[in-house]
Amino acid sequence: MIGLELVYRIAGIVVAVVAVLNLRDPTNPKRWQNAVFWGAYAASLLFGSHLPDFVNGCLVIVLVLVAGIRGLGRGEPKTTSPEERAASALRLGNRLFLPALLVPASTLILTFALRHVHVGGAPLIDPKNLSLVALAIAAMLALVAAMWMFRQPLYAPARECRRLMDLVGWAAVLPQMLAALGALFAAAGVGDRVAEIVGHIVPLDSPLAVVSAYTIGMALFTIVMGNAFAAFPVMTAAIGIPIIVRKLGGDPAVMAAMGMLSGFCGTLMTPMAANFNIVPAALLELPDKNGVIRAQMPTALLLLFGNTVLMYLLVFRR
Repeated sequence: MIGLELVYRIAGIVVAVVAVLNLRDPTNPKRWQNAVFWGAYAASLLFGSHLPDFVNGCLVIVLVLVAGIRGLGRGEPKTTSPEERAASALRLGNRLFLPALLVPASTLILTFALRHVHVGGAPLIDPKNLSLVALAIAAMLALVAAMWMFRQPLYAPARECRRLMDLVGWAAVLPQMLAALGALFAAAGVGDRVAEIVGHIVPLDSPLAVVSAYTIGMALFTIVMGNAFAAFPVMTAAIGIPIIVRKLGGDPAVMAAMGMLSGFCGTLMTPMAANFNIVPAALLELPDKNGVIRAQMPTALLLLFGNTVLMYLLVFRR
């Protein structure tokens, strides 16, 4: 049965290639720091589930020390020139977006198609992680399509992946770190403390008040923590499951889906989500480093309001 472990292995191989390419790049003044950083990250992805917790914790400390004290550098890997990219864009036109669009389309199709595929009486894909495995397969299909369209050499994906990771830097690992932080908060009982505070402020017999507290709380926690995956276990343990589902009889599937969407509204409004909001501003060399957040905030607030209304209308309908 194919599960999430295979996805981690593939990601680990990709990151390991980034580490090796950095190590072999004499144009990067901090190539050793880059190699250690990406090497430690690759080790956690490849072997994390088989390593003791102490060793995994040491790998995290290595990541923090390298990125926080010495920092990461950028080399000058060979890539296409601006003129070559402009000529390719003119030649392909809107077909340039096909590989990117192939990812969500293939993920949706594979999620439904592979659900019923069994081998030897057992499901081919782990049902608990079906969509994530489908996403990984879709990404590889998109890579094949891009290679066919752009007619690039076989080493081009590795080279461009390394260049992009150098540009993004430590922010590439931020989502995984913050998701782990959310699980840690949930295990530490932060959700219980939040539930106590909500119980004193919000009338628990009012479905609209409870739903509003959940959606707005998801957005606020995401703004503070920088990642909806980190906020989700805390707010769901505090409000989603005990109050919306158990006390008021809400649909857990609707609660979870729309709760995550509420968290994503917070992602649009926080500099803590550096890989979404700060890194693009740096890559595009915008004069205002918070320009992306300012542009997204009206949409985020409107979406949060609409999501709250929809959740109130849908979560209690069974």
